[in-house]
Order: sequence, then C-alpha cells, then structure tokens
Amino acid sequence: MSRRRRRWWIAGAAVAVLLTAAVVVTAIAFPSVAATTCPGCYGLERLEPGVYAEPGLPQDRRRQVSEVVQQANKRVRDFFGGRKSSPDLLVCLSDDCYRRIGGGRERGIAVLNRAVMLSPRGVDPVIASHEMTHVELHARLNGADVPQWFDEGLAVLVSDDPRYLAPTGDRCLLDSRQPLPVTLAEWLRAASADPQMYAKAACQVSRWAGANGGKEGVRTLVGRLSAGQPFPDVFHPPAAPA
Repeated sequence: MSRRRRRWWIAGAAVAVLLTAAVVVTAIAFPSVAATTCPGCYGLERLEPGVYAEPGLPQDRRRQVSEVVQQANKRVRDFFGGRKSSPDLLVCLSDDCYRRIGGGRERGIAVLNRAVMLSPRGVDPVIASHEMTHVELHARLNGADVPQWFDEGLAVLVSDDPRYLAPTGDRCLLDSRQPLPVTLAEWLRAASADPQMYAKAACQVSRWAGANGGKEGVRTLVGRLSAGQPFPDVFHPPAAPA
C-alpha cells in the first residue's frame, strides 16, 4: 500500500508540475490569453460584471468606460436582436496597461472569440462594438466558417464606423471587385498594407444587407450558416448601384 500511495503521489506531483509549466508558458507566450482568463493577475480590477480596468481610475474615467460599454452593447444587441455572447472586457486607459496584458498597436482586439481587450485609443463605442461583434457572430455561427472579410465587414457595419461607411444611402466609400482576403492571416497582411481594406469589406456586406432585408437579412444569413449551409450558397455579392 505504501508503494502504491507513493506512485500516486509521484504521479500527482508530475501532473501539478506540468500544469504549472503550462500556465507559465501561456502567461509568457500568450499574455492576452492569460490576462482574459485572470484579469486580476495582470493588475486589473472589476468595475462592473464582465468589465475590468486599471485600478485607481478617477470617477470620470470609470464613468467613461461604463458609458462606452453600454453604448457598444446596445449597438450589438440592436443589430442582432439580442445577445448570445457575453464577453469579458479588459479596458486599458494607459499604454503600459495595454502592453502588460499583451496588446500591441491595435485599438482593440477580440481574444479567442470570448473576450475583448481595448487600448487607450479604443475606449470608444465604435471600436468596442466592432470587437464585440466578432464575438457575437462566432457565438451564433456554432463553429461554421465565414471569410475573414465578411467577419470584418460585418463588424464595421454593426459598429457604424464612419471611417469606412457613408452615413446614408449606398454606404460604400470604396468599392472593390477584387477578391478579398479569406483567412485571418491573409486579412492581417492585406489590412496592414492597405487600411482601406475595411472599407472594401464593409462595402460588400452593407450592400448585401441593403439588398436582403437589412439586419433581419443578416440574422437569417447567420442562422443558415449555423445550420450548416456553406457561405457561397447563401451570400451572393450584390451588383453595384447603377
């Protein structure tokens, strides 16, 4: 019995060491993943359910964060007719904070389609709702694939980003008949070389939505995708207005 207990103890110790090593490697190699898993471990405090920010913020900055989150949530909820996702938000109002949690030069980013990180330049309803849209879309897709350009174009449309959409009518600011990036890696390369790639993707999505019932048409499209229909079978690029 003593030998058996010793073997179990050694096995348990080995598992504990491996788990600890995995946590350390994740924290070093993927700090954003670790930070969204344990915001407090990276010096963030809970402002409200699901929202974390730097400690010691003055009341006006705390109120700013809360208002941005409320407005961004409303944009996503209104477009999709409700919410199926509830991502945690990690909000940084200083560059040091954003670097510490693994952020880069972006304004914001969705992490593993379950959390959102916002940089000091992304504490804005447009940026916040853009990233929340990525999370909400994938919650509704149930594992179905969409081209990355559609993912990004829809996020621009939901967030109503004035940098890439006209205010009314045909909302395209930049039409393109060239194939748009399909994979995330292709998108990151293309968008780094051409920031207007977002406008091109938004043009395709907004025109499709305008010709297919708007928000309700998009919700129907996502439902068909989540039911297993391939993207090319349900999304047909609309013709440019005459």
